[in-house]
Amino acid sequence: MKRKKFEDSILRLEEIINQLENKELTLDNSLKLFQEGVELYKHCNQKLESAEAKITMILSENSTTCEVPFEERTNNGI
Repeated sequence: MKRKKFEDSILRLEEIINQLENKELTLDNSLKLFQEGVELYKHCNQKLESAEAKITMILSENSTTCEVPFEERTNNGI
């Protein structure tokens, strides 16, 4: 897969989801789209993990060591 921007990958992933929800696709086309979607998911997940690692590094360099898992931050309004 050629290198894509995170935002472009998310938009394409949304398009794929919409197409897969359309029940008029052939099985072969559905499988191709599903495979592309899995690759895009992996790409986006890697980008997010990289961004999280960079943020953690920046915070630790600035002696701000308050690591809270992402799920807790969104649920607690942090």
